[in-house]
Amino acid sequence: MKRRYYSTLAVAGAAVMFGTTPALTSEYSPGSTTGPDAYFEQAGNGGYDAQHYDLKLKYDTATKLLTATADITVKTTQALESLSLDLRDLSVSAVRVNGMPAKFVKTPPITTHGYREGGELIVTLPSPVRRHKTIELSIDYGGTMGQPRDNTNTRYGFVAFADGAFVANEAEGAATWYPVNDVIADKATYDFEITVPEGKTAVANGLLESQSTANGWTTFTWVAKDPMTAYLTTASIGDYDLTTQTGPDGLPIINAVDRKLTAAARNTTNASLARQPEIIEFLSSKFGPYPLEAAGAIVDNDSVGYALETQTRPIYSGSAGLGTVVHELAHQWYGNSVSPTNWSDIWLNEGFAVYATWMWTEHTGGRSTQASFDAAYAAGPTSARWAVPVAAPGATEIFGDAVYQKGAMTLQALRVKIGEKDFWQLMRRWHQQNRYEDATTASFIAMAEKLSKQNLDNFFDVWLYTAGKPAAGSW
Repeated sequence: MKRRYYSTLAVAGAAVMFGTTPALTSEYSPGSTTGPDAYFEQAGNGGYDAQHYDLKLKYDTATKLLTATADITVKTTQALESLSLDLRDLSVSAVRVNGMPAKFVKTPPITTHGYREGGELIVTLPSPVRRHKTIELSIDYGGTMGQPRDNTNTRYGFVAFADGAFVANEAEGAATWYPVNDVIADKATYDFEITVPEGKTAVANGLLESQSTANGWTTFTWVAKDPMTAYLTTASIGDYDLTTQTGPDGLPIINAVDRKLTAAARNTTNASLARQPEIIEFLSSKFGPYPLEAAGAIVDNDSVGYALETQTRPIYSGSAGLGTVVHELAHQWYGNSVSPTNWSDIWLNEGFAVYATWMWTEHTGGRSTQASFDAAYAAGPTSARWAVPVAAPGATEIFGDAVYQKGAMTLQALRVKIGEKDFWQLMRRWHQQNRYEDATTASFIAMAEKLSKQNLDNFFDVWLYTAGKPAAGSW
């Protein structure tokens, strides 16, 4: 994976990439239009690895009209005659491959049980492309934005409001606003050039590179150099005040807070965000140095009903409470820098982030992590906390109580079982060895067993792979 790939190929240089035009044989095939994740089979595509997205977006908050161009760099993983990108409910007017016009087909999403998923942009390559070659795609697209819903009937993706848009993509909502390979494992770098009506503020991931106003429109350019999975991207637009803080080792912390928050919400938010440097310093002492180029927050008075660990700039609905800020900052290590390979492994995000809030509570004079474990364990046997296996919750339960609470309990139980030294070595090494990559529950278990020199099969079977409340002494 390249960090900030910029092609120097021009149209005339297309032969450099493609070589002499090969005869179309069985060596070349269409890239898959579906992905590898069993929970969201319509999301993702096959045959290539995305390297970089350069998104140029113009959004009119009055009409909710998005007009955009996506310049995307991909590297082939098989010999291709065509490839596809996820794109839902938006129209495409033109596609270019390495500067040359290309034929394309736009397929509609599938609706099941009221949930819309899928939707493909299938691009026929002007010439077939061998494996391990780089392709530059340029896609002109747009449409009127709405309020998409995920498989739990919760608003997600590019959610349009009267004053702007609140953009929260988990699990596969990035395709509601740009063409993308929408799977966790395909990380890329990003540039965002977002043009909005003068007076509005557009906030994305990474660092603000420039801001300029002309003819009633303001363009904000954000650059995200750290590899990022698609569901962690944002391009939120609203009546935000931008402020900055400095974190440990000079870390830039950029906050965007809606001017229309109620007084109570603003007081809560300001108090919580003021402690971000302290929180980051504490988490760094446990997990290792902060892994990304920036931190911060987007707090909007419009609500999608949840917070999300958007990379470098978590989003908060209505207000930002202290415990939630700790949770989302912990995700910058576990979930963002290190991501699960598949959605079935989401406890590697959420269990770790809940555990971080338990640690923070203890650090600030509240109950210990063991006391938090005990309180969580006290839930009765019919509680939703025990309803599904943590490491195989099912597509509609990836945000359920079992993943969050029993996931955190797994870590505390593991800490007790293998001891302080091995546990903290595991937590730090897990991040260090997988930074900017994706990883699995199986690889976490393997590392835990290697460091502790213990067979932990029964332990993890009880905590991660079996539904029901673990019986005392069973692990």
